[in-house]
Amino acid sequence: MNWTELAISFFVLLGGLFMLIGSIGLARLPDFYMRLHAPTKATTLGVGSLLIASMLFFSIKNSMFSIHEVLITIFLFITAPVSAHMMAKAALHVDTQTLERTQGSEAHQAATARKSTPSEADLANKQEGSES
Repeated sequence: MNWTELAISFFVLLGGLFMLIGSIGLARLPDFYMRLHAPTKATTLGVGSLLIASMLFFSIKNSMFSIHEVLITIFLFITAPVSAHMMAKAALHVDTQTLERTQGSEAHQAATARKSTPSEADLANKQEGSES
């Protein structure tokens, strides 16, 4: 076994470990926001490690640099945080319940306790300013 096979094996095992940890976090964590955090962080690292292993394997096999995996990695690292952010914002707008021990639950409660949206508040301020 040479050093390339060891490096590829290391990245495959590391990727599988990260993906397993993310899957366990998705199944075991009690809160939506906690469940959202585990797969987006761990699975991104897991898929990234698997793509590094794939890039090493096909670069050595074909004797040229493999660009496909680089493009997939860039796409993954751009889309995964954006999709996680959009899911968190959607959960905030539909008032998803959180546990008391969830960090940032004070901000969640303050955001959902607001009676008027910022656009309505801005309109009210403009109307008061024009009346004076």
